[in-house]
Amino acid sequence: MSSKLIVSIVPHNCGELVTKAARDSGAGGGTIMMGRGTASSNILQLLGLGDTSKDVTYNIVECGICGAVIEAIKKMAAEKKAHFGVLFSLDIKDFFRSGFEISRESNSEKAGDYEKVGESNSTKIHSAQSKGESDMGKSYTMINVIVNKGYAEDAMAAAREAGAGGGTIMNGRGTARPDDKQFMGITIVPEKEILMILVEKEKVSAVKDAIRNLPCFAEKGSGIIFDAGVDDFTLLGK
Repeated sequence: MSSKLIVSIVPHNCGELVTKAARDSGAGGGTIMMGRGTASSNILQLLGLGDTSKDVTYNIVECGICGAVIEAIKKMAAEKKAHFGVLFSLDIKDFFRSGFEISRESNSEKAGDYEKVGESNSTKIHSAQSKGESDMGKSYTMINVIVNKGYAEDAMAAAREAGAGGGTIMNGRGTARPDDKQFMGITIVPEKEILMILVEKEKVSAVKDAIRNLPCFAEKGSGIIFDAGVDDFTLLGK
């Protein structure tokens, strides 16, 4: 495993602070997307996500510097305010950067080096857990739900009933196909909503089943659900 995707969910207009902290600690560029929080008031203290605009940042970094980048982001957030947001990372199995040739042998050698260093960083992070310096004692999974616009709130409500906390909604759109519906000769590409929910692993099945049983999922092509395990789950802020 040579790379990690670091995801941060922070207040709107704070995404640049996250990407700057990441760059200053050795990461390359990042991507900032706009979303909105969906947390209800009773869990606002847990995740720091309210019904407000959010910045969602994506930074892909080498495993060898992942720990340093996360610590830099945490340090920046600690200087801002309590309940600044959340951060977590995911393993990247394949990563291609446009404009660069791929050397599988060199990538394989680098991956081995990154994994060794990554193990060291991981050890440090788990040590921090035992000291209570982060909220990583539980195992979390990221559930992603992509539905037609207007249904993400329904999916979130069902997820809450099944034990989930808050989520973040981002806007998107589907891609046109030859059999897409047409209106006055113009192909209609439905707008989409992407709902991202972090839940404890033991609640994943119940949350996915609750969303899957919604009436809006009864029609074919109305949406998809997928999940991925996350690492380094951390609450950002003081």
